[in-house]
Amino acid sequence: MKNILYKTVLLSLIFTLFSCGEKSSQSTENESDDRATENEHIQVTQAQFQQSNMSLAQLEEKSFPTLVNVNGMIDVPPANRAVVSATMGGYIKTAPLLVGDKVRKGQVLLSIENPEFISMQQQYMEVNGQLTYLKSEYDRQTTMKAENITSQKSFLKAESDYKSALARHTGLEKQLRMLNISPSQVRAGIISSVVNMYAPVSGSVTKINVTKGAYVSPATEILEIIDNKHIHLELSVFEKDIMKVKKGQEITFKIPEVSTEAFKATVYLVGTTIMDNRTITVHAHINDEANHNFLTGMFVEAVIVTASNSAKALPSESVIEVDGTSYVLVLNKKEGDTYYFSQEKVKVIASYEGFSKIENIDNFSENTKFLAKGAFSLVEN
Repeated sequence: MKNILYKTVLLSLIFTLFSCGEKSSQSTENESDDRATENEHIQVTQAQFQQSNMSLAQLEEKSFPTLVNVNGMIDVPPANRAVVSATMGGYIKTAPLLVGDKVRKGQVLLSIENPEFISMQQQYMEVNGQLTYLKSEYDRQTTMKAENITSQKSFLKAESDYKSALARHTGLEKQLRMLNISPSQVRAGIISSVVNMYAPVSGSVTKINVTKGAYVSPATEILEIIDNKHIHLELSVFEKDIMKVKKGQEITFKIPEVSTEAFKATVYLVGTTIMDNRTITVHAHINDEANHNFLTGMFVEAVIVTASNSAKALPSESVIEVDGTSYVLVLNKKEGDTYYFSQEKVKVIASYEGFSKIENIDNFSENTKFLAKGAFSLVEN
């Protein structure tokens, strides 16, 4: 009997100890699971949130365009660019302008001297003097022929002499005007070996290719004037992309050598000729060009918006890339003064104007909140 009682007490004790051990093990496992779950979250206190200027963001409906990347330059229309050359050769007598000087249309640019100018004016004066006599003789012969007093030969000679002199007089007068010499002054006996050259357009002097005393021929480009009141973009679009480009499409461009600021333009003309480098020229008008100090010849990098579609997107600063993989921090909960974030992997498929479109957007609801600022320092590298 004592043996039976002893065995019963012993079994009860063993069972009790085993039960306590099992409960202790289960409790330990539960505590470990809780700590593991808590460790999967990134905790940020309210103080840390404010000190780091963190902020939250939600999915937003944004437009993501289809873009064509192009290069080009700032230019002016042909009517706003003028190259000044001499009608006749000569030596530069005065050249007071410098590159960058502004000139008005009709302003004196420089003067050229050549003895041949004197000879041309003398010829004009001689022909002008002869013309009066030859006109009188032609009129007399015309009257006499009408009355059958003169011969046909005399009439024809008077007519030929007069019309030849008239043609020479007219030609010399045109040449003098091209040289900016006044025929009326020459007829008054004022002859000069120096002629002035005047600005054909208003603008700024961009090139000066001569110096005082230099000889210039009619083929010499003496100087260039550009009027920057109307400038535009001349873009080079590759042949494979040209079918996407249409008049009226929006353009965003930058001048990388000057700043990172983006400017807007609009496609105005699309070329119809393929250049040797397999590109087509696209002419674009700049928006608010008067408010910017653009210079002719500036290199630009541009994108042409050829199409557009809407999609849910996140601010690009909320997406952190680590070793080629992109992550976002999703707010799971906020308890008291503590934010709990989880690190989620995403794939960015497009970015535009500070927003990123991600491929697995359906994994998040419209009310999901993301850490927009300050995420980089929290993502595990």
